[in-house]
Amino acid sequence: MRLAKLLFAALPFVLFVSSCGEANHEESQEKTDESAAQVSGEDIYKRKCVSCHMGGGDGIANVYPPLAGSDYLANKEGTILQVLAGSSGEIIVNGKKYNNTMPPQQLNDNEVAAVLTYVYNNMGNKGGTVTAEEVKAVRAKQ
Repeated sequence: MRLAKLLFAALPFVLFVSSCGEANHEESQEKTDESAAQVSGEDIYKRKCVSCHMGGGDGIANVYPPLAGSDYLANKEGTILQVLAGSSGEIIVNGKKYNNTMPPQQLNDNEVAAVLTYVYNNMGNKGGTVTAEEVKAVRAKQ
């Protein structure tokens, strides 16, 4: 009960402090949005990709191709299509053959862009971004 009274008494102070600095609100929001996009891509990767491609993107030898340091990512449009449409059959990644199935991922354009941007900027990959507009354009070609 004492804790509840203390928290209730502190509420006006918390509200006052949180209202200070409104001038920097837009700048803070931009930073939050940028961080959220990266976290979102990582979260999507953990939910949708990690079971096959593993946490570090190493894949599973002779079963699921690696995303870590993957030459397959050089073809951005093909990579986007891979996520959107999935695939079945042989592909070559880093000079090794993989013959398995990847189901199409049920993700919207922003989610595809976020997860691929995460992959492009982690796991030893060279960096880059994928935009929702690029995903939309590839989706339109399907």
